[in-house]
Amino acid sequence: MKLRLEGLEKRFDKKEVLKGASFTFEQGLIYGLLGRNGAGKTTLFNCLNEDIPTDGGSFCLEDDMGVCRPLGPEDVGYVLSTPVVPEFLTATEFVKFFLDINRRKIPYPKAPDVYLDYMHIEPEDRHKLLKDFSHGMKNKMQMLVNFIANPSVFLLDEPLTSFDVVMADEMKELLRRIKNEHITILSTHILDLALDLCDEIVILHQGVLQPVPRHQLDDEAFKDRIIAALKEDDHA
Repeated sequence: MKLRLEGLEKRFDKKEVLKGASFTFEQGLIYGLLGRNGAGKTTLFNCLNEDIPTDGGSFCLEDDMGVCRPLGPEDVGYVLSTPVVPEFLTATEFVKFFLDINRRKIPYPKAPDVYLDYMHIEPEDRHKLLKDFSHGMKNKMQMLVNFIANPSVFLLDEPLTSFDVVMADEMKELLRRIKNEHITILSTHILDLALDLCDEIVILHQGVLQPVPRHQLDDEAFKDRIIAALKEDDHA
């Protein structure tokens, strides 16, 4: 399975954010989408999730036979950088509610505690209201319901920045365990995080997507050139 992007364009008034972005993302790999803050990473994700319309280009999900079909809502799990959870529910109630409203899409649901164990939510936290969770814990819950939905494509927008070191390591290990069944794109502006977790690195720079061979990133001079190029986005 592949997620194929062809010439995506997006403008806000006169500002061109995506200028013909093209790339093919493959199942089984974690892609690090690297770019400075404001480079358009979230805009790209919002277009793929159809939260905003594109101004040009196309994208589709391609099966192993080379047949493309439109990307549907059930195909995408989108983890926002700022978690959105129902704060009037407890962690257990949230999982029960999510399982209930998606019962036709989740053929073999497990008990809420099984999922909460999977995400390392401590038993004493499971009956707390989500409004009393830390930012990182809310992000964990947001990631959990996306994992339960089991989409073809994961769009992870700066997902680890709110986690402490232990939580971040847990999430990295989880993403590595599930990557073979999904197309995973993780946006970040931190090069070291991308190198640690991701199989492939793609830079969003000046509105286009550019792959970077990992072996070149072992060259400190090459890394410095990438960082210098990305800084141009701050002044674009």
